[in-house]
Amino acid sequence: MSRGLRALWMRIAGGRRASGDFEAELQTHLEMHTEEGVRSGLSQEEARRAALLRLGGVEQTRQAYRERASLPWIEIVGHDVRYALRGFRVNPMFTATTVLTLALGIGATTAVFSAVDRILFRALPYADPDRLVSVGLTAPIVPQEFVLGAWYYQWRYHPSPFTSLTSEAGEYSCDLTERNPSHLGCVAVEASFLPTLGISPILGRNFLPEEDRPKGPKAALITYGLWNSHYNRDPGVVNRLVDLDGAQVRIVGVLPSGFEMPALENADVLVPQAVDESTAGADRVMFGFARLRPGITPAQAAEQLKPQFDYALSKVPARFRSEVHLRVRPVRDRQMQNARQSAWVLLGAVLAVLMIACANVGSLLLTRASAREREQAVRSALGASRGRLVGQALAESLLLSMFGTLAGGAIAEGLLRLFIAMAPSGMPFLHGAQLDLRIAGFAVLVGLVCGFAFGLIPAFHRPQSIAFAARTPASGVRAVARKLMVTAQIAVSMVLLAGAALLVRSFAGLQTQPLGIETRGIETARVYLNRYRYATPESRMQFFLQAEAALRKLPGVSAVGLSDSVPPGDDRRDHIYSIMEVAGRAPMTGATGGMVAWRWATPEYFKILGIPIVRGRGFTEEERTSSEHFMILSSALASRMFAGQDPIGQQVKPVPGGPWFTVVGVAANAKNSGLAEEDAPEYYQLWRSEAGDWQQPHSAVLLVETGLAPRALGPWIRTQIGAIDATVPVDVETLNERVGRLADRPRFETALLSFFALTGLAMAVIGLYGVMAYRAVQRTQEIGVRMALGARRSDILRLILSEGGRLIVAGTSIGLVAALALSRLLKSMLFSIGPHDPLSFAGVTVMLATVALLATLIPARRAASIEPSQALRTE
Repeated sequence: MSRGLRALWMRIAGGRRASGDFEAELQTHLEMHTEEGVRSGLSQEEARRAALLRLGGVEQTRQAYRERASLPWIEIVGHDVRYALRGFRVNPMFTATTVLTLALGIGATTAVFSAVDRILFRALPYADPDRLVSVGLTAPIVPQEFVLGAWYYQWRYHPSPFTSLTSEAGEYSCDLTERNPSHLGCVAVEASFLPTLGISPILGRNFLPEEDRPKGPKAALITYGLWNSHYNRDPGVVNRLVDLDGAQVRIVGVLPSGFEMPALENADVLVPQAVDESTAGADRVMFGFARLRPGITPAQAAEQLKPQFDYALSKVPARFRSEVHLRVRPVRDRQMQNARQSAWVLLGAVLAVLMIACANVGSLLLTRASAREREQAVRSALGASRGRLVGQALAESLLLSMFGTLAGGAIAEGLLRLFIAMAPSGMPFLHGAQLDLRIAGFAVLVGLVCGFAFGLIPAFHRPQSIAFAARTPASGVRAVARKLMVTAQIAVSMVLLAGAALLVRSFAGLQTQPLGIETRGIETARVYLNRYRYATPESRMQFFLQAEAALRKLPGVSAVGLSDSVPPGDDRRDHIYSIMEVAGRAPMTGATGGMVAWRWATPEYFKILGIPIVRGRGFTEEERTSSEHFMILSSALASRMFAGQDPIGQQVKPVPGGPWFTVVGVAANAKNSGLAEEDAPEYYQLWRSEAGDWQQPHSAVLLVETGLAPRALGPWIRTQIGAIDATVPVDVETLNERVGRLADRPRFETALLSFFALTGLAMAVIGLYGVMAYRAVQRTQEIGVRMALGARRSDILRLILSEGGRLIVAGTSIGLVAALALSRLLKSMLFSIGPHDPLSFAGVTVMLATVALLATLIPARRAASIEPSQALRTE
């Protein structure tokens, strides 16, 4: 291979060194043949002409020598590149406009591709990720598929379509309490978890089988991030004993830097499940993951699991069976959820912007080609082949696309940083997006495609002999091509604007809907208690009662309440509706009846959040020390449970085996499932100062009503809680901030699509303006003749406007039909409006038509204002 490269270099460099010798030899032969002609009786001119004919032409001889001595295609490409660069220097405005347009289109496309690449295309960070699936049951009680202990262990040892099946028990809060105490996320997994994923620790080892047994040695795997931040990447951390939740645990390994949980939990530490399989009951909820056997699809796996599923289903109460299903799906589908649809929409929108940019540049190149018609005709007449002219045109377009790609890289970097800064937590992997070699390769590919796309039409136009005339008429093909490009730009802009309008209207409805709660003037403090330091219900109750009392003493505080969650979107508790009992009634029958939300609340809760009690009364402070249990129903739940009856004073048992609660009031409905989801019926349990109410909660939310400026109270809240226990982590924010965060994702999607729509509109309007301005210049003499024959300026204005209007009507009509067809893709992203919302479509149609007409009006007015005598003299 090196010999071939050396020969190639010799042909390139050696041919250039020998060209001087060839010129001297050629001149010598020419002089010799000339002298022979003179000696034979010819004049000097005749003898030289005969010598040139004998040599076959000097230029032809030189060309033949160059083709033999070097690589002609390299010289041709080099010549075309130099010629194109000279042309760009002559017309810098054209070059800058073209490169900037391409840079914006390619840069935006590259930035969005880097953001969605991990969601749509890039492989998951596991070995052979296409064979990894999430497997389990679906039921109303858990949002994702899950497995239950007793059934799972039967499935694992039964012949199945999997080479391995493993589980994890979900994330829980844990505390690392050595030299630098940290509040972490822990996940309990089986010893087979990492081997199933195809992951190996970069330091240490995986869990041993004996460590995944009850009362086995306590072990832990830590993530690369924790190893880096907490242990400064110390290799000696392996086999070190650390205090985790008050117990001595041995760190046995460090996970790779790119490791992620298949369910995307925020895991810092993995610990063994250590479950006794013989006693594991059906109430143990886990999440199952498996590796498919080669050649098996998820659908086939689900079919092969049906006998085991049917057996498990037979153990479910008959009335619930219709709502329990088996699901086997790729891990990617579980991870991405509806983020994939958002990613496709954003990628489609930015590709539409890129298409508009390419059409705009193509229109510019067609205009430039029309201006150079005579030059191309001369080159063709002098012997330039069809291939040489096409090559020259493609060289220019590819050079422009290369410059646009380089500039687009800088724009992509800036846009990606902006996207990451705006991105909500609900868009997985966006915060880790970056411009790597894969993304750079994509940008280069996009640039090449664009270069060929907008360079082909000018390249394949054959120069006509009429171009030698002083006045060259516009090429019909090029004129039609420019109009088609403008029409396409308007149509694509219509699609983008319609999508953006739908999202804007949807987001406005999301923001202005009644929440049923007051969000202003309320600070929230989420407090997490250490599990081993606050191991008893009494210790947890005492801490929160002290915190509540301390915050009441702060200046500017008018009320303090306690709850385990805060509407509208905080993690709430829920259970099946049909398990609730009402005293004096037979137990409910039928299916689950959906889910019922519930939360703990103290008496001040309703006052602080402004939730009115529409019937009965609220909780009282005296009831907090009572041995009885009290509850307040939401209006929706009261209407469902006690239709036509008075719920006040009724006795309700929320869950089997639990205590009876007395209903003391009915509260107005408040949103409790986020901003866009349908709300669930709800009830509130009085959080008493009794240890029995503090069996489970290790965290709570303190609600503080204040008249001070937002965030002013935050430092004081942290100080008061720190005075009780300085090791307790506290998250303080206003309720307005909490609620605003729920709208982050629709806000992000709306902002991006609106940006792309407005960018596309601007490019389309510029393209329309350019075409109409060029047409007005082309028709200058025609306009002069019309005016000389008596046409008024208003007639000329109407002439140009009608030509532009036809393009606007055609583009808007095509775009409207396409938008109506494609808007269905946005259905799941819309709130309170349909995908064919008439107000949105009417608004963008009027907006697009108005802006486009204004773009046409400018060249039309300029054409109408020209003097006839000046127009007739125009070349």
